Amino acid sequence: ITVKEINMLKRVFLCLMMMVSLLADAQDPQFTQFYANPLYLNPAFAGSNRCPRVSINYRNQWPALKETYVTTSASYDQHFDVINGGVGLMFLNDRAGEGTITTTNISAIYAYQLNVNRKFSMRFGLQGTYVQKKLDFNKLTFGDMIDPRYGFVYPTTELRPTETRNFMDFSAGVIGYTSKFYGGFAVHHLTEPDEAFIVKGTSKLPRKYTVHAGAMLPLGDTYSSRSRGRMNRDEGTYISPNILFQQQASFNQLNIGMYILNSPIVGGLWYRGNFGGDKFMSSDSFIALIGLQRGIFKFGYSYDVTVSALSNATGGSHEISVGLQFECRPKKKRFRAISCPSF
Repeated sequence: ITVKEINMLKRVFLCLMMMVSLLADAQDPQFTQFYANPLYLNPAFAGSNRCPRVSINYRNQWPALKETYVTTSASYDQHFDVINGGVGLMFLNDRAGEGTITTTNISAIYAYQLNVNRKFSMRFGLQGTYVQKKLDFNKLTFGDMIDPRYGFVYPTTELRPTETRNFMDFSAGVIGYTSKFYGGFAVHHLTEPDEAFIVKGTSKLPRKYTVHAGAMLPLGDTYSSRSRGRMNRDEGTYISPNILFQQQASFNQLNIGMYILNSPIVGGLWYRGNFGGDKFMSSDSFIALIGLQRGIFKFGYSYDVTVSALSNATGGSHEISVGLQFECRPKKKRFRAISCPSF
């Protein structure tokens, strides 16, 4: 078999993979540093730190396969006493197959704050999202384009589908927390909107269910009178165990890990496994994270070491997060911010 034939087979294989993805139920992009992208994780996080917050995230998944999935997001959120809750705006762009399918989301979020008692608070979030999906038909290849000798030289006779889909999407979430412990639940794609390009009604976006929980536990004399009983992550050392479970259609994922914060350095180790199929749980990746957090600025980098059957071909996944947590005027009402990791 010649090099030209090998390249031809590769293009046919990629084409088949893309056509399967067009016809099958979609799955959401994921972020390893999910607490560095709080509005994407759970809309109830909008305004959870009270003062203005900006989060920027970049993820390149499986770079050895020529930018198979590149996802970028940016968000802003803040709490307002006058509406007793937080508002947030979020932008997300996801490029699959070097831009063969591009998804752009613009979201508006509101989260209501409820202080149940002196130690326990809750937040309830609602999110509305405008979604635009684009298909670059010119990047697809089909069997009738192949010449046995010269490769892909003929125009295809395949019917060109609608290349842009626009629709609204809705999500909701809730968070409960104390000064040290927190947990939440979110449901994305409540109405399961149709995102099919070819046959309308054949590709619903499945609901995604997310459960997350964890703790911020001070070590030694970190929890001291200097902070008047409040956590200050710019001082002292903390350990933060966390768990995240997500289900979307037949896809189930479990993340278990731990952060260690010793200002200004943050480190983390994680394990990610998938449920379903013949095994109770199959290993997907191990994750290492390093971050810097001081004052209003934070920066994080994480690398997913793929340990599944794709490990030798993907090149892992790289993720970068940048955040700004601004100062603001003293609070007029009693407000308990969520003490959770920022990565």
